[in-house]
Amino acid sequence: MFDTLTDRLSGTLRSLRGRGRMRPDDVDEVLAEIRVALLEADVNVRVVRRFTERVRERSIGGEVTASLTPGQQVTKIVNDELVAILGGNPLNLQFAPKPPTVVLLAGLQGSGKTTAAAKLAQWCKSQGRNPLLVGADLQRPAAVEQLRTLAHSIDTEVWSEPGDPVACAAGGLAHARQAGRDVLIVDTAGRLAIDAELMGEVARISDAVEPHYTFLVVDSMVGQDAVSTAEAFHATLEVDGIILTKLDGDARGGAALSVAEVVGRPVAFASVGEKIDDFEQFHPDRMASRILGMGDVLTLIEKAEQVYEEAEAEAAAQRLVEGTFTLDDFVDQLRQLRKMGNLQSIVQMMPGISDQVRDAEIDDDRIALAEAIVLSMTPAERVSPEIIDASRRARIAAGSGTSSAQVSNLLKQFTQMRKMMGGMMGLGSKRRPAGRKAARKRGRGAGRTGGRAGGGGRVSPKGSGPKTGSKPLSDAIDWDALDLKLPGR
Repeated sequence: MFDTLTDRLSGTLRSLRGRGRMRPDDVDEVLAEIRVALLEADVNVRVVRRFTERVRERSIGGEVTASLTPGQQVTKIVNDELVAILGGNPLNLQFAPKPPTVVLLAGLQGSGKTTAAAKLAQWCKSQGRNPLLVGADLQRPAAVEQLRTLAHSIDTEVWSEPGDPVACAAGGLAHARQAGRDVLIVDTAGRLAIDAELMGEVARISDAVEPHYTFLVVDSMVGQDAVSTAEAFHATLEVDGIILTKLDGDARGGAALSVAEVVGRPVAFASVGEKIDDFEQFHPDRMASRILGMGDVLTLIEKAEQVYEEAEAEAAAQRLVEGTFTLDDFVDQLRQLRKMGNLQSIVQMMPGISDQVRDAEIDDDRIALAEAIVLSMTPAERVSPEIIDASRRARIAAGSGTSSAQVSNLLKQFTQMRKMMGGMMGLGSKRRPAGRKAARKRGRGAGRTGGRAGGGGRVSPKGSGPKTGSKPLSDAIDWDALDLKLPGR
């Protein structure tokens, strides 16, 4: 969603590197580019004005850190102010000491309230809670059935009764207390636009259930309309936080950068995909880091920790560096990687990724096809891929729906990756030579023995380090070269 904004801001801030001084004119020039980038991203003009004013005041007002260059200082200030307009500190959901903790969801029709309710219930279950969903959206046809379908996939109960939405919500609260549920999530009706009837109904439901948290569900793709919607709901309900949906979309993302600043309430959660697990707590500092193209290592680590068992991961890493990593291990790693979510979003969380790699289209179907190639091999072929000859490649290609060239490319790159890791293990085990002459002898294969031992020599033998132009480990598998495409695509 923030790709264009990320390209503009990171490019602007990159131009500041190496500057020894930052004059007021230089700051104004940078802020002019940032202002245009934010407005093109459909950020509310009031938010843009406040943001640029605060950045200029801090940049010109003598805020200097001795350890940073002027360019780095401006980058830090921009990052800090981005965090501020995204809400500052993350909202940590505090569960009521006397259950149930009541959460009311409100928003316009089509913003994704019903799906967000089910995703929030799944998140609560991951926190060890026992939620109950209330389908109080009796206005939209099949809204309750949609909620039941989603709830069935996460094994969660739904309470709903036809008639009055207020009575339905109150009945759900009574049922939650009776059934011992510690979280109650109320899905309310929406409209295509703000009207008095909608606001009156939501206000009456709020009075009936007395929610601990009222979350406004906002579609990240609506742009400027999100601001007026948030202001109207906040005036009626006293919103505690915001849930952003469709954050994985390709719109300009102005809503995400505007709503929290205008309403004065933090973004609590973000829906980052279509799957029920694609729902995460919103961290303003991490989102600001992503927008500035600096990655999001903490979220990446959290996703990996949810998927990978520590003992299994260590064992796989050990087999990789020892050269005993098989194609079975390779498939296991692909499956774990796929569980972490969309590959495009994972790549964007990695720091130091070039713009070309970050913006590249990554097709998740390529993982499935690589898996199909490996699964078309016999157990012996997966352990010893060197035994695969032309006839075996043809059989594997036929079984996986690919070509012999694609099979060859996968095997070649897997072999290169295994050799690379084995070489890295070998380098780590080599002892440091006694001195310059010893290093010269080992590096060149010739030389005189003896000589003084002492400093000044190479730490590692000449020629043993990584070669110029060699691929980093992250690029060991070249997905583009594999040309893995499903039939008909």
